[in-house]
Parts: sequence; C-alpha cells; structure tokens
Amino acid sequence: MPPVQRITSRNARFQQWESLLNNRNKRTRVREFLVQGVRPISMAVRYGWPVKALLYDGNRALSQWAEDLLRTVDAERIAMAPDMLADLGEKNEHAPELVAVIEMPADDFGRFSAGDNFLGVLFDRPTSPGNIGSIIRSADAFGAHGLIVSGHAADVYDPKSVRASTGSLFALPAVRVPRPNDVMAWVEAQRAGGQSIVLVGTDEKGDCDVFDFDFTQPALLLIGNETSGLSSAWRDLCDHTVSIPMTGSASSLNAANAATAVLYEASRQRIAARKRPA
Repeated sequence: MPPVQRITSRNARFQQWESLLNNRNKRTRVREFLVQGVRPISMAVRYGWPVKALLYDGNRALSQWAEDLLRTVDAERIAMAPDMLADLGEKNEHAPELVAVIEMPADDFGRFSAGDNFLGVLFDRPTSPGNIGSIIRSADAFGAHGLIVSGHAADVYDPKSVRASTGSLFALPAVRVPRPNDVMAWVEAQRAGGQSIVLVGTDEKGDCDVFDFDFTQPALLLIGNETSGLSSAWRDLCDHTVSIPMTGSASSLNAANAATAVLYEASRQRIAARKRPA
C-alpha cells in the first residue's frame, strides 16, 4: 500500500489539481481530471480507469467504501484539510469524502466496439458540458457503444459533464475529434470491413418520423449543436434524417432530451427484434 502523503497548504500540487476544475488546457496537457461521488469513483475503478491519486480529509472518520478504496486502489493517497478538499470538490459547505484524480484515455476509435449491432452517437459542436454528460448517461442506459464529440466543443472531462454522466462516462467510450473527416475515415474503414454503418441525423424536417426508421441496423446517430443544429458538413454526410413528432406548444427539444428520445426508440426496436421468433 502506498504511503500517505499530507498536504497542509495550498502548494503547487494543490494548485495544479485545482486548475483541473476550470482550465481545459491544463486538463488536456496533463491528461488528468477530477472525479467525486461514490458511484462515479466506483465506476472508474470498476472499468479500470487509472487512478493517479485519492484525496481525502485526513481528520475525518471515513466510510467503509472510502477505506476500502484507499486500501485496494493502487494510487497516491493524499490527506488534506477539509476546506482544501471542499474547494477541489466544488462544495460550498461540506467537503466530499474523496476526490479522485483520474487519467484521461486517448481519443482513439479503437475504444469502440463496432459490431453488427453498433449504435453510436455523435454530438456536433456542443456548447454545454452538462448536455454532453446527459447524453453519455442516456447512451449508456439505452445500449449505445460510444459517443463522438465533434468540432470546437465543450469538454467531455469538464466537471459539469463528469457530474451529469453520473458515472456512465467510465462505462461508455467518449472520443473527441476535430473534424468530420476524422469520423468519416473511421466510418469508411468500418464499412470496408463489412459493417454498413448508416449516419442518421436528427432534424425537425426529417425524412421520416423516428419510429418509422429501422434502427436495428448499425447506426451512428447525429445530434446537432444546441442553438444551430447540425452543421452543413454533417447534414451533407447524413444517409438519413429523422424527426421526433411533437404535439405540444414546444418548438423543439433540448439536445440531450432529443438524443434520449431517439436512443430510447432505437433500444425499443432492438429489444423487440430480439424477442421475435427466429
């Protein structure tokens, strides 16, 4: 078991961890981000994400969960004052029990499992990290195999995204890519290997209603920017577009809500197909 280190002042190490909360460039450069909460930290450990350090209140009696993590996880153990831990946990009153420093994985399509039943989501230039986390949570819940965040976008590893995913970030691969060409090179490679992935965009004037499209085939669902929708480049690349019928006075859905509705329909179709007699 690694020895316990104690940090009693806001030294350079503490300031580096603090910068991971609001400095995207620093997160990207050191390839680390902060995680708090029982489920998210437990999921990170369960799915084998490298834990660089576990930060905790050295003056507090810890739960069995926290004690077990400190005993079994191969990571630095850092004891610190509660007010410092509260700052890293972004808590105004009570410090979290633990904050984990987690290593980011590479933005590599090799993390995806693109089989005959592939279902992926692409989020085009999202501006809200909370929406990224919410879509990760829905994609995980409804059986998708990965999320692609495309273009100039909010960060997958922003604390708001990590919190909104409620731990699903660690179960569902999320890959950041700068350009549509990067995605299409991967899609074409899958097609050349026999996986006929179709690109399905969401649009209020889609080719058909979402429940009339066959989502039992390998598919990449495209969700547009919260304000402007899909870029013209992605619209041109879509094989099909689908719309979500709405009967109320709302003119549109939040991007995360729209993604959830389509993912649910895709999951429903796939479950129904498995239940049909052979």
